[in-house]
Amino acid sequence: MKNQSSQHGLKKFQNSPGEGSCTSTDAGPASEVLAAATKKRSNFLKVLGKFWAWFFLVLLVIYFSFYPGFFDLSNFQSLLANNALLLVLALGQTFVIITGGIDLSTGFVMGLASVAASLVMRSLPAGTNLLVVLLLGLLTCIVIGLITGYINGTVISRLKVPPFIATLGMYGIARGIGYVLSGGPPVSVNITQIGQLGNGYVMYFHQKAGVGWFNVPAGVSGLELRNVVSILPYMVIYSLILFLAMDWVLAKTKFGQHVYATGGNQMAALRAGISVTNILTKVYILSAVMAALAGFLYVLRYTGGVANAGDALNLNSIAAIAIGGASMLGGEGNMLGTLVGVIIIAIITNGLIIVGIDPFWQYVAVGLIIILAVLVDQIRNRVLS
Repeated sequence: MKNQSSQHGLKKFQNSPGEGSCTSTDAGPASEVLAAATKKRSNFLKVLGKFWAWFFLVLLVIYFSFYPGFFDLSNFQSLLANNALLLVLALGQTFVIITGGIDLSTGFVMGLASVAASLVMRSLPAGTNLLVVLLLGLLTCIVIGLITGYINGTVISRLKVPPFIATLGMYGIARGIGYVLSGGPPVSVNITQIGQLGNGYVMYFHQKAGVGWFNVPAGVSGLELRNVVSILPYMVIYSLILFLAMDWVLAKTKFGQHVYATGGNQMAALRAGISVTNILTKVYILSAVMAALAGFLYVLRYTGGVANAGDALNLNSIAAIAIGGASMLGGEGNMLGTLVGVIIIAIITNGLIIVGIDPFWQYVAVGLIIILAVLVDQIRNRVLS
């Protein structure tokens, strides 16, 4: 009887809501509130991880806008024109990063292409048609891009050499050949029209002479040239055309889809019938060709080539892609994000000069932003997983 009563009391205690107990009606709302809070936090981190570069860009613009000269038309145009080569270099590198690789050779492929194109262009007889000169220089750059990119892609995709090692080797090869061809100093091209194509503007405006398309209005010369307002540099147009082309290739073609698939999971891509070997080879060819095109634009802008033309741009191109939201592990990234990353680096460089801070601090700033970008990427991956 005693055992039965004690069991009955225990059962009564378990079935009755007492102190420290939680009924199903109490647990439901509490768990729902906790789940809702967790979901909001997760959504916030996802949005922050996806758009943090845009937020950072807005903050930079707001901060530097307090300094005179930042919002000047001439300053903005110089900012964009001076970083057009960086954008072109980063466009090709974006494909590589999305596949989970890296191309350390682009800077010196750019330099080699600029030297080779300059040598070809200046070796032509005086009076050669300008279009012929430009086409031969452009063709030289494309050939160099195809050769270096094919070597990189073959060594990486077929011989299974890690991208870091393979492209580091091409870095040295392109650098050495560039210096051998040039002898060290810059190789100049003494053709006036080439400098105009690299440094000209689409429109010129003078208060009295009016508008001139592609040339300064007639009758304006001497000191009056100071009063001419130049609008839309050619270099911005060139880089914008290449940007739109690469954005279309990545976002709208089957090749672009295969690039994402390869970077996301190579084994899954193979099972889906994608030739990962061919995709990787094409990606490194594309990266090198874009670097070579940047070398051609360098010739137009500076009327000559130099072996280390892209040395300072190489790591900045990788930084711009990381800042723009591409995952260094592969599978994520887009051209718009790369563009935002380039603009952020451009504004930091330009803003430090306007503020009066030693421009060498830009390397510190860019380094910190790269670390921040990687941390944001890791947090985003944890949230998504």
